[in-house]
Amino acid sequence: MAGRLTAAILVVSDTAYQDSSSDRVVGTLNDVFAAEGSNSWDRPISKIVPDDVLQIQRAVCDWADGPDLVNLIVISGGTGFAVKDNTPEAVSPLLHRQAPGLVHGMIAASLSITPFAMMARPVAGTRHKSLVITLPGSPKGAKENLEAVIKLLPHACTQAAGADSRAQHAGGVKKLEAEAGVKPESHSGQHHHHNHHHHHDHSHGHGHVIPRAHTSPSERRSNDPAAGATRRYRESPYPMLSVDEALKLISRHTPAPEIVEVPVDIDLVGYVIAEDVYASEAVPAYLASIVDGYAVIAPDSAGDGHSTKGVFPVASITHANEGGTLAPLETGTIARITTGAPLPPNANAVVMVEDTLLASSTPDGKEEATVEILTGDIKPNENVRQPGSDVKLGSRILQRGDLITPVGGEIGLLAATGTRTVKVFKKPTVGVLSTGDELIEHNDPRQLQGGQIRDSNRPSILSCLKSWGIPAIDLGIARDTPVGELEQSLRDALRGVGNASNGVDVIITTGGVSMGELDLLKPTIERSLGGTIHFGRVSMKPGKPTTFATVPFKPVSAEGQQERSSRLIFSLPGNPASALVTLNLFVLPSLHKLMGLGQKPVALGLAPTLGLPLVSVALSHQFPVDPKRTEYHRAIITARKDGRLYATSTGAEGVGQRSSRVGSLASANALLVLQPGKGSIAPGTLVEALLMGPVVQGD
Repeated sequence: MAGRLTAAILVVSDTAYQDSSSDRVVGTLNDVFAAEGSNSWDRPISKIVPDDVLQIQRAVCDWADGPDLVNLIVISGGTGFAVKDNTPEAVSPLLHRQAPGLVHGMIAASLSITPFAMMARPVAGTRHKSLVITLPGSPKGAKENLEAVIKLLPHACTQAAGADSRAQHAGGVKKLEAEAGVKPESHSGQHHHHNHHHHHDHSHGHGHVIPRAHTSPSERRSNDPAAGATRRYRESPYPMLSVDEALKLISRHTPAPEIVEVPVDIDLVGYVIAEDVYASEAVPAYLASIVDGYAVIAPDSAGDGHSTKGVFPVASITHANEGGTLAPLETGTIARITTGAPLPPNANAVVMVEDTLLASSTPDGKEEATVEILTGDIKPNENVRQPGSDVKLGSRILQRGDLITPVGGEIGLLAATGTRTVKVFKKPTVGVLSTGDELIEHNDPRQLQGGQIRDSNRPSILSCLKSWGIPAIDLGIARDTPVGELEQSLRDALRGVGNASNGVDVIITTGGVSMGELDLLKPTIERSLGGTIHFGRVSMKPGKPTTFATVPFKPVSAEGQQERSSRLIFSLPGNPASALVTLNLFVLPSLHKLMGLGQKPVALGLAPTLGLPLVSVALSHQFPVDPKRTEYHRAIITARKDGRLYATSTGAEGVGQRSSRVGSLASANALLVLQPGKGSIAPGTLVEALLMGPVVQGD
């Protein structure tokens, strides 16, 4: 195939036509085209039309009949049995030649996932030199159908555009398959049958929607547990990614934060403001005294006939408390006032009590009758706060992306201005699950037997989440055997069964991600939950088998069907140090994005930083380096009197750290980023460090 092909995406939806921001199809299909590479396809153009036959036909003709025709027209929506589903009726009359093979391929791919694929009415064919195919209206269904045929579409499009068919087929079907990157299905049917039994065995009438797999069985890279140990992989089929590549995938697949409205109280700490907040009240709301003393009527100038100096009767007393209407102050009188209290009407200044003397008392001797003011230099507005001098009415007091800190300043500002509720980004709920037959609870009173170990990962991760202010749920331990317990634990957490209450947004697991026959996380995610593993290996030490996946989830709603969303699964290694290093390195940035951090506009176009802060530190001794992988070395960072930060290993000086060493993180406050190389890094060398806690003060 010479040159790149052009494509157009037509979304048929009344809802998306009214509000284009609600559309998710275009972005999803763009990703499918992008995955095929820029050498195959230009970035598609797109358009949204309502469920209207004439508008659908007009768009197709514009793209297929004009001088700038496109090679492929993909139409999403309107292919079902609803009354307004008219896309097949609109498209069929426009096609010059039918393409039933493509229709069969798309339906067959969908039938491998759900019997409801029989309810679709796709059409496909050519109009002039353009290939036209129709897809379901849901982003997930459209993606699955397009992925089923996309590797064959370049061949179809070039032939439709007039390529020499004899030359294209000269090498035979095998050559065409190799060029397209496809192969005939062979053993996938057996796996597929096994997977469908998993789906149906666990429905149990709980009302949850059975997940549909993102991939066909032949595309799944995880071990098939049903195949037995003799047929498991001997090395990981997942490509080794760099840490930066892994972080980019996490950011790309972490959903945008949700917005909720909450009351202003102490529970607001740790939330991120979702919209700019403006003062509904001025602070102060009135002319207020900033000292204890006497409210007076100060002359505007020296020649207006009166002075603040002399003896004056005390007309009233004003305290800084809730009170009624104040009587106006008359010329020649003063009012005793406390700090923060409103000035009575007509008063315009306050004399400090230090500048006065008691002249006379009331007959009972309990109150001041007259007071002598010793100075005549008092000016209007002296010792007075003007209304709105702290916060003006209607001024912006907090910005989208601001974090409500435990220092109290943000809550104090909201409270002072009478703000009762505020919109914030919803904090994600995280479930923590340990896996493995060898694990027992950390507080189990029984003595360890055989290969048993106490589960330290779950308490460690839960404590980290608590310190980060993230709602966390303890999902317990899932055994590797009996078969299905791990899957059920994950399903229950997503649906909100048991401890998970309303379901979790993120699941963190530890263990079960290596190469053993009982390492079931990857197969369970891909084969049983229909999820997508975005990476399964990272070039780092410790933490190489770290896995990140998304699982489709569609909550049951009383209001009707909802668009399927994704839940995140971080499967961390079982070794304690590896689990905590990868938690800080990979999970924390995702949680920060989910809770709205990074939403605040940053000056000079600088991108916001999510995750741990990065600093430069000097090594206090020699550190060995790994020849191939970047190491995240647990260290103690100390600030010394010379103004520099120094790093000391939590292990033996000059010796590497084992990923299973529990104590390597006990006192660590940072992860040193040691790039791969030969030998060791000399003392005094500057390296990057990710701060996990407060810096220690040194000599």
